[in-house]
Amino acid sequence: MDDLVLLWLEEVAQTFLSVAYSLALPLPALDKIHSILKLSESMPNRVHQHVNLIFSVGTQVVTLRDIIGQNGRTLHPRGSVGVVVKSPRDLEHSYRVRFLDGVEEALKPSELTLLAKFKEGEIGDSEITAGRSNLFDRIIFQCVIGSRAYGLEDDQSDTDRHGFYLPPAELHWSLYGVPTQLECEERQEAYWEIQKFLILALKANPNVLECLYTPLVEKSTPLADELLGMRTIFLSRLVYQTYNGYVMSQFKKMQSDIRNHGQVKWKHVMHLIRLLISGISVLRHGFVPVRVDDYREQLLAIKRGEMPWEETEKWRLSLHAKFDKALGETKLPERPDYEKANDFLVQARRAAVSKELP
Repeated sequence: MDDLVLLWLEEVAQTFLSVAYSLALPLPALDKIHSILKLSESMPNRVHQHVNLIFSVGTQVVTLRDIIGQNGRTLHPRGSVGVVVKSPRDLEHSYRVRFLDGVEEALKPSELTLLAKFKEGEIGDSEITAGRSNLFDRIIFQCVIGSRAYGLEDDQSDTDRHGFYLPPAELHWSLYGVPTQLECEERQEAYWEIQKFLILALKANPNVLECLYTPLVEKSTPLADELLGMRTIFLSRLVYQTYNGYVMSQFKKMQSDIRNHGQVKWKHVMHLIRLLISGISVLRHGFVPVRVDDYREQLLAIKRGEMPWEETEKWRLSLHAKFDKALGETKLPERPDYEKANDFLVQARRAAVSKELP
């Protein structure tokens, strides 16, 4: 799968959240991050608990085993609530948990869970829905993006298929909700739930916008065709902030890699340059170019590591300057058309009542 697809991640937000978890920030801080990032958008909100998260002192937890006293008597049954008074330095060691009556017990990470997560149970657990229905049958749009769509493929390139699906109304309405994304790693496929797809498009996510403009469309129902026909509603000046900002942050990391390690991932460098070229064209022409035939040889030279870093940097800076100029001259609106996108979503939700794919 393309490096850009893997690294974009809805983008940098998921990476930011992972870092927050690895730093073992206090639970209130993590809750604040979840609120800001709105990871689940308007989907059912579940408690997100990273597998490597170490609960901070003061965190309310629920025991997953009985607390037995010295005389063999059960002091607190499984399911009791306590507070972490000492956190372990790693997940190989135990927590110290205090209960309301002052009793303290050492509990392994596998012997407790967050109170909020325990209360949640199966509510909003979309994996239950996924297990009861083959949601891949609900795909209404499928396309090829990545190197093969760009015209940059070689013998080693995968075929990346993306798109979106419309869940049946009864599953979308259920307590369990539906997955925001379906994935099949074996076939290099990923499909967003239709609302998630629209939200990402409104945020000018490059991968999603390219889905709407790729010439390699393999499946499109009448409802999906309607969305393709109104794809320009997603184009706005946000393209500049999204594309340009991402490239700048990534190149800053690469400059550090060059200084410290003397090398970078050239394939990723190629896709960042391609992203700048694409963004400039969007602002100038109001169209997302997917194929990059005019720049193919230069981009492939970067991918092969044949273009010196200094020359690549010079090209990048010139593209940033063109991007700035295009922003000042573009006729695109400040924001995408939220109302038309919302009207389409409501229409899609109504169509989802039918058993047939619209």
